[in-house]
Amino acid sequence: MKRYLILEDGSVYEGEAFGAQEVTTGEVVFTTGMTGYQEAITDQSYANQILTFTNPLIGNYGVNLDDCESLQPHCKGVICREVARVSSNWRQQETLPKFLEQMGIPGLQGIDTRALTKKLRVHGTMKGSLINSMDDYEHAFDQLKATVINKDIVSQVSTSKPYPNPGSKRNVVLVDFGVKHSILRELAERNCNTIVLPSSATAEEILQLHPDGVLLSNGPGDPKDVPHAIEMCRQIQEKLPLFGICLGHQIFCLANGADTYHMKFGHRGFNHPVREIATGRIAFTSQNHGYAVEPDSLKDTDLIVTHQEINDGTIEGVRHKYYPAFSVQFHPDAAPGPHDAVDLFDDFMDAMDKRKEEQNA
Repeated sequence: MKRYLILEDGSVYEGEAFGAQEVTTGEVVFTTGMTGYQEAITDQSYANQILTFTNPLIGNYGVNLDDCESLQPHCKGVICREVARVSSNWRQQETLPKFLEQMGIPGLQGIDTRALTKKLRVHGTMKGSLINSMDDYEHAFDQLKATVINKDIVSQVSTSKPYPNPGSKRNVVLVDFGVKHSILRELAERNCNTIVLPSSATAEEILQLHPDGVLLSNGPGDPKDVPHAIEMCRQIQEKLPLFGICLGHQIFCLANGADTYHMKFGHRGFNHPVREIATGRIAFTSQNHGYAVEPDSLKDTDLIVTHQEINDGTIEGVRHKYYPAFSVQFHPDAAPGPHDAVDLFDDFMDAMDKRKEEQNA
């Protein structure tokens, strides 16, 4: 069955359909990861986006529930050069096309993904629609041009009610802006007793749980669309150790007077080299973000830059001068990707332990 991608500049890409049959519209982005298609598709940071894989073949090892980063993905579509006709893995529970069909996510294969990626790099990310017939082109294109991508994305993907990720050592509150399960896994490996709260959580609600520290998770969209979280962060950092990841990093920076901007085509993949400024150490990192912190806006704040992307100089990490609070733009939990920076979770553990020692002294 034929399927077509139309972009807001009027260009059309013809290919073959797989996955669900729905017609969909979203922001077209690309990821450079060579594996980890399942983790990427189920990453809530891709909510409202049509995800293009630059790797020419995906689906060759199927899908299993253990590797999902969320149970209900919110990406709008999947584009690739080719879906594997046969998938084989001892952990496989179903094929990628079947999984997408069950999740209501349409797929498109057989197009020139290199050409599409080059277009997005030159012109920036843009709106696109996946349609099943060119008979609908004029109507679909008019609708595409008129579509305003929903900005209230975090509330779509955040949990609506608190829930526990039990442990028996440190008490952590995780504010869910679209959390990846890999972050919860890292906290569980350190035996943290974690309570996951909705993105709407206030500082008062967090403090009532008497946590040892607070983690601000990753999530989709513009950090300025969650002003309540910025205010919550501003209050919490004065009272508890705080660690922000991805969207959590941007919220932390905004809470301290910095600014953010929309990137031309973002960072999506897990081959991004980041330098730790204090040591000069290079880590290859997993990233998925379309917004970043404006470097010049940090000059008059109490934040110190700790990490920077080597390729384009993007701010990748900051630390507060006076509070035990820090954040990174990349994913130290990886999934998929290298675990070069996983020790940042240990730094968060150390910050909580130090605060408890000071309180007990």
